[in-house]
Amino acid sequence: MSSSRTGSLTGPTRLFRVVATAEAITWAGLLTGMFLKYVTQTTELGVRVFGMLHGIVFIAYCLTTVVVAIDRRWPASRLVLGLVSSVPPFMTIWFDRHVERAGGLADSWRLTTEPAGPGVERPTAWLLRNPLQGAVAGIVAVAALTGVALLVGPPVG
Repeated sequence: MSSSRTGSLTGPTRLFRVVATAEAITWAGLLTGMFLKYVTQTTELGVRVFGMLHGIVFIAYCLTTVVVAIDRRWPASRLVLGLVSSVPPFMTIWFDRHVERAGGLADSWRLTTEPAGPGVERPTAWLLRNPLQGAVAGIVAVAALTGVALLVGPPVG
């Protein structure tokens, strides 16, 4: 059985897959909203709703990608590719499959059982070993980054 079908709900493979899929789904909603707003000129509600939702999930995907990259010790090039894949619509699904085929995902978190190395591994290990605090930190980070994005303004006009 492949790693995509096994493991806990909160393991790296499962978490990454869920967030990557959510990012692609919200892209579809945003594109539909843009079609309704700009092509049919019927409503801009889809852009308002899915724009915000996609922005939140986009940030969650980027944070999840960084945490998985730290845990799995991805090379910088894989991390950058993972982050860049969040920009074109639906590429997070491709990247999820790509990184799984390359052996970059696992059913369990390495940093929950192995000693953490220096630098960013230490705080990442602490967050993964304390899942409630890690989840709260993730939610706070997504909320804070979403707030910053709202202050900066939308990516286009």
